[in-house]
Amino acid sequence: MNHSLQAVKQRFGIIGTSKLLDAALDTALRVAATDLTVLITGESGVGKEVFSKIIHSFSARKHQPFIAVNCGAIPEGTINSELFGHEKGSFTSSVGDRKGYFETVNGGTIFLDEIGEMPLNTQPLLLRLLENGEFTRVGASKTEKTDVRVVTATNVNLTENIASGKFREDLYYRLNIVPIRIPPLRERRDDIYLLFRKFSIDFAERYRMQPVTLDDRAQILLENYPFPGNIRELKNMAEQLSVLSQERMITAEKFMDWMPHILKRNLPAISKGSNESIPLNERDILYKLLFGMKDDLNDLKSLVYELIKTNNLSVPNMGLIQSNRLPAPTNSARSEMDFEDLSHSMDRTADRTTDKMSDLIYDRNTQQHHNATQRFAENANNIKATQPIILTKQQESFDVHEEVVDENLSLLENEKRQIVKALKKHHNRRKEAAKDLGISERTLYRKITEYGLEP
Repeated sequence: MNHSLQAVKQRFGIIGTSKLLDAALDTALRVAATDLTVLITGESGVGKEVFSKIIHSFSARKHQPFIAVNCGAIPEGTINSELFGHEKGSFTSSVGDRKGYFETVNGGTIFLDEIGEMPLNTQPLLLRLLENGEFTRVGASKTEKTDVRVVTATNVNLTENIASGKFREDLYYRLNIVPIRIPPLRERRDDIYLLFRKFSIDFAERYRMQPVTLDDRAQILLENYPFPGNIRELKNMAEQLSVLSQERMITAEKFMDWMPHILKRNLPAISKGSNESIPLNERDILYKLLFGMKDDLNDLKSLVYELIKTNNLSVPNMGLIQSNRLPAPTNSARSEMDFEDLSHSMDRTADRTTDKMSDLIYDRNTQQHHNATQRFAENANNIKATQPIILTKQQESFDVHEEVVDENLSLLENEKRQIVKALKKHHNRRKEAAKDLGISERTLYRKITEYGLEP
């Protein structure tokens, strides 16, 4: 390892042998001697502020002031005053003149953390300062000059903010002259246990106790944890185990007892840049709509079955009706589902359900007619004789036939006649006619074409 890198690590308390970490440190040392603007990127907790201090300490401005400013922690209404200062009376609480950070750190280095959170109205002011070193206090008309080295950092993707209109593209290119990416902890797994030992020893020395260690299996668990909080989360974990564990040698079982989330893994997810033809939010809406239609159909069938059961009716072809219930799709089926085919399938199922409902209603009306005819025959026979005459099936069929002989019982003709009546009633407005008939508008269109009822 390069001797200068090792000296920098010892001076700033950086622990690790990762090549990615060494490359980031080497870039920081190379750019430190210049006044170029640096953009440090990395996840939260990787130590971006430490790198800004390294750049300042090895620059020609090392004897001048250094200040770190968190742009996300300053309210939008006061950030311009904090950075550039204000004049007395420029706003309600301005009781006097005030210098901003860029004016007080003149000649030194200012570190702007979470630059992606900077308000849009402040960004052109910063761009002007980076271009020619000029700025204007809030409420003032006089232009001031300053000579400040600017180092920025962010844990978000600024290009995405640019695409969404939250960050200026020209400012991004002005800040990103020298980019430095600090690797997350999961990309330097060999350094995880070294850092754990460092944090546990520091904690033990501070509170005069024996430092905790991990056995081999516990180390494997530690090194395979993704650490979304990076070094900050690892330090908290070491200090928590040092306090909670009575044994100084922690086994894998004890480790899992104290830290049950250590087994958590980040599963693959669909990226925002996926080339799917349907956006994720629209896909969710389609799934919700289609599966909701399936539930509605099943509820409708359940309602019909309950009506039949309550009224002691018999239903032919129950097996065929039961077979129409939509199966619950599996996760793999959902991912490969063709929305157009599924939509057509749902329409066909709805049409079949409507037709079967018509059959059930017709069967029920016919059964009620048979019962009414039988009661009429029995009452007539009671008038002629004191003893009731029980009708045989042949007689019952004959009486029923004799009662309805003049009525056309064709279901198709009845259905066609009802459609014609509904269309005439609603002056050929198909939407209202379909609603009156209790069928879908798509089904009504199909029936009109089938029966040749086009106007």
